[in-house]
Amino acid sequence: MFYEDRMIRITEAICIDETELHEDFLRSSGAGGQNTQKVETAVQLRFDAANSPNLPDAVKARLLRLAGHRATREGVIVITAQQHRTQHRNREDALARLLELIKEAARPPPPPRKKTRPTLASKVRRLQGKALRSTIKRGRGRPDMD
Repeated sequence: MFYEDRMIRITEAICIDETELHEDFLRSSGAGGQNTQKVETAVQLRFDAANSPNLPDAVKARLLRLAGHRATREGVIVITAQQHRTQHRNREDALARLLELIKEAARPPPPPRKKTRPTLASKVRRLQGKALRSTIKRGRGRPDMD
């Protein structure tokens, strides 16, 4: 029962352990008030997706592809949150962004597109349009001086 309390449910089939998440706190950049130089409100959340035992291989691959520049070469996803003024709200924001990224990766890929061919009527319309455009452009040339 204690083990279940530390799990973060992402989908019906996927949960990650809280111990897989690592948080670092740093000072937020940009303008601020008196606290900006003393309080570490920004949060850097790290999740080792490549070595996570709780993610299926297909989800890991899609997750690292979706993460883009937020993923390191070692497969660690780094999310930095510094929008809010409090450390608590930044922690919640970083975790929510990570969970949304994992949910997106857990969705099954769309089915492959079936190739279709244009109908005969659409081909005829296209060729008629081309012929019309051709006559319009031909009429723009210099007049014949016979």
